[in-house]
Amino acid sequence: MADKLAIITGASTGIGFELATLAAKDGYDLIVVADEALIDAAAADFQQFGTDVQSVQADLSTIDGVDTLLAATNGRRIDLLAANAGIGTGGPFLDQQVANWRHSVDTNITGTVYLLQKVLNQMVTAGAGKVLVTGSIAGYIPGSFNAVYNATKAFVDNFTEALRNELKDVDGVTLTTLMPGATDTEFFARADMLDTKVGQDKNKADPAKVAKDGWDALMAGKGHIVSGLANKLQVAGAGVLPQSTLAEMHRGMAEPGSGDA
Repeated sequence: MADKLAIITGASTGIGFELATLAAKDGYDLIVVADEALIDAAAADFQQFGTDVQSVQADLSTIDGVDTLLAATNGRRIDLLAANAGIGTGGPFLDQQVANWRHSVDTNITGTVYLLQKVLNQMVTAGAGKVLVTGSIAGYIPGSFNAVYNATKAFVDNFTEALRNELKDVDGVTLTTLMPGATDTEFFARADMLDTKVGQDKNKADPAKVAKDGWDALMAGKGHIVSGLANKLQVAGAGVLPQSTLAEMHRGMAEPGSGDA
């Protein structure tokens, strides 16, 4: 058993998988969680680095799911949390099933906020801890044909900025927001966006590079990191361009069938 414990959510694939790999390489024992059976195979992969790895299959859109995750610590202090779990909802909003967009809202917002409240309270009491939250540059852009997802990431980006200010006088505890752009993960297949321009883009970011950017910022105690130069430029542009223009630009990337045109 290592002397430090990390929890990584959404660790079965993509950015979360890469964050868990980095944590294991850095000597952290791991509790990795996802809402799919693939998390067990991922956990077996992380064990190659010699630390203790525990996998938890839980639905982090629910309070019970988050409590199940936290119970897996058996009272052990959490030294690092990477709150990475998130779900996209592509396509026209009016065509979406309520259960689908609500699952996205509850995973990206409710479950994340509850997990942060529970873990940060422990860290503040202990006077030590590092938290990385995966937001997105999508939070700066009205997400036509991905409206719910972008709105949830706007919440996450805004919420973590406010929370970081509340914690600024707490010694030993840091909160970092990772804001990637389009990344080469299973996100687009799961959001039913494979026929879109962004879904078919061959130049999406490497999740290992995104995770390393986030990890380095976390270790340095930075407040936030936008991964990738092009994404930094998009964020800068979002502060200048009208919201209606940004929404139209997003439409061009995310409208169903745009990738085939």
